[in-house]
Amino acid sequence: MEIKRPPSRDEIVIGLIGPEELLEKAEETIRAFPSFHPLSLKWEGEPHRLPDVQRLGEQAEVLLFTDPDTYRLAKQSVAFRIPAHYVPLTGTGLYRALYLAGHTGSPGKLTVDGLTEPVVAKALRELGENGMDVVCYGGQSDGNLQELIDFHRAGASADTVALTGMKAVAEALTKEGLRSEWIAPTEHDMTISLQRALLSTETRRSKEGQIVIGFINIDGFERLAARSGSEHEVQRMKLDLHRIVLDYVEHLDGYLNTLGGDEFLFMTTRGIFERETGGYKSIPLAKDLSLMHDLTLSIGIGFGRSANEAGTHARLALRRSKDAGGNITFIVREDRSVIGPLEMTEPNRFDLSLLDAELIKEAGRAGMTPAYLSRLVAYVTRFGKLDYTAQELAGVLDVTVRSTHRFLLAWQDAGLVDVIGEERGVSKGRPKQIFRLAFLQERIRS
Repeated sequence: MEIKRPPSRDEIVIGLIGPEELLEKAEETIRAFPSFHPLSLKWEGEPHRLPDVQRLGEQAEVLLFTDPDTYRLAKQSVAFRIPAHYVPLTGTGLYRALYLAGHTGSPGKLTVDGLTEPVVAKALRELGENGMDVVCYGGQSDGNLQELIDFHRAGASADTVALTGMKAVAEALTKEGLRSEWIAPTEHDMTISLQRALLSTETRRSKEGQIVIGFINIDGFERLAARSGSEHEVQRMKLDLHRIVLDYVEHLDGYLNTLGGDEFLFMTTRGIFERETGGYKSIPLAKDLSLMHDLTLSIGIGFGRSANEAGTHARLALRRSKDAGGNITFIVREDRSVIGPLEMTEPNRFDLSLLDAELIKEAGRAGMTPAYLSRLVAYVTRFGKLDYTAQELAGVLDVTVRSTHRFLLAWQDAGLVDVIGEERGVSKGRPKQIFRLAFLQERIRS
């Protein structure tokens, strides 16, 4: 069981359980849920590991199994006293499996387990594959491994593809030379399941209505007002500012109070604020203000167990934003830990049409998806930095450090990334390698 650090007082401990591939996907997806503190347990149903599953259930407030099979196996042997959920197989996973199956030739027939016939029929209709012959497993939903293998084997033919919800079944059929694809849960499935798990916790239910207080300060407003041609112009600008901020606070279903010409206070609830900011990731308010008046904002957000505590933390967060030079947002939580900076006016994306087409192809051949390439280019062009540790790149890409190391190995092999040195910390341990994104050094169009 992997424990990275102890949870803070306001974090919800969630146990993630499942095979390594799905566990890694869940760990990446959960980064969008800052309320969660994940404890991960790699488990593929081995009976001798059931005590580990039991112990994780005693440490966490909620459990999420990354697939239906591990959940079923655990429930047969362990009586959980906390909410336990699993990531179901859905049509989105089927779309992915059908897409992969098409790489080896369009199938004429499908044998399917793990999904009901109506779900499969609906997906095929949406894909325009109405004439395909489909046979769904008719046995028990918890059919064992050999039963599922026999089912697919019996329906096999030259143009048949077996789609299965069990990775072990897909691997066994592939070894026999039969075409098969694993219907794995997608990131969307993971997100929906994490949302369901979050809402089932007692901590979350108590936090949904928790008060959030925010201070919004207009950077350099007095200097701008002094340069204005008349008092009427200053008053019109104040009205514009008030309208823009009021529109944003209305989206939060919040309350707004003006503290002067250049500062506002708003109150909302934590559940709404988390949803509207995409899990404390971005505050788009500053974009409209920048476009209209070329102004920037410093924002401080405070969480607390009382309105007084939330207000104190909001003021601390605003002070931190101003000290950082403005045009930035920080959140101070109940335990005075800090979230931020949040995205303000600059999206963490880059228009890939501005890049050399050959560079995009080169990156793709090395396994770098357009989304990751976009994030890297956006960060490099915004901050002018080419050298990163794996930990820093994990933050830029919004993935785990383990995933980042895997990406870096592939990118090094393709000659896109170079190791240029090491960074030694103050504590003992292996030094961190520093990687240079060499492929971006000369190739970004100005």
